[in-house]
Amino acid sequence: MTVDTTSKAPKSRPSGWHLLLAPVALLFLLPFLQMFLASVSPADELLKFPPPIIPSRIDFSGFVTLFTESDALLWLGNTVLVATSAIVSHLLLCSLAGYGFARLAFRGRTVGIFMILATIMIPTQLLMIPTYLLFSRLRLIDSLGAAIVPWLSSAFGIFLMRQFFLSLPKELEESGLIDGANRWQVFSRIVLPLAKPALATLAIFTLLGSWNDLVWPLIAINNDHAFTLQLGLANFQGTRRTEWSLLMAGNVVATLPLILFFLIAQKQFVATMTLSGLKG
Repeated sequence: MTVDTTSKAPKSRPSGWHLLLAPVALLFLLPFLQMFLASVSPADELLKFPPPIIPSRIDFSGFVTLFTESDALLWLGNTVLVATSAIVSHLLLCSLAGYGFARLAFRGRTVGIFMILATIMIPTQLLMIPTYLLFSRLRLIDSLGAAIVPWLSSAFGIFLMRQFFLSLPKELEESGLIDGANRWQVFSRIVLPLAKPALATLAIFTLLGSWNDLVWPLIAINNDHAFTLQLGLANFQGTRRTEWSLLMAGNVVATLPLILFFLIAQKQFVATMTLSGLKG
């Protein structure tokens, strides 16, 4: 007679926290819902005060105008290119630099990481004029490169990856070195697969920053064909009149990719927060 010792994991049941946090979650969703309703509202209704919460009829003219009478698709493509370049370069450069500061012993390692962290304390506004002069000499002004280059790496990304690599046990890497793997093979085959939660978190923060960046492109880019989506939407706001239905439609288009990306990477993001809580 055999006894089945396998046990199923208990199903999670709604608790009091669910009842408390559900209204809070709905409260955060209200602005997005209102933005979507405004994007499909007739333009004349948005000029009323107060504007109606629910439109009298569904009107997609804002989306039609956005994609037919503006370069929104081009701006969206530029933004995707900027965000993709930022994510790829951030994951590559920050993981390499973070691993170097975490595991490689070299002279000036402590001073170097402190100098990198010190750049976080410098206000971004203080660096805009020197950065503009530098980019002007490099002939990057009024080009998409002006929006891409500042996002190639960051002190925050290097620090985040360094802290995660420091939390990994050295025995895993030492076992790989004993088996004949070199440092690069240990990094690519052992360390990086374990760093997926940290990489996903860095990718999310990089996407949010590069996708929503407006101040620097507003200064460095005046060419319509090099506009990002946020910069193009900012130009919809006129000094005398603003096409709110067009602007809300553009905001919906700009927000959906961020929501989709978070839904795809949320497991890794939550895993990082859980891991940080366990180590804390």
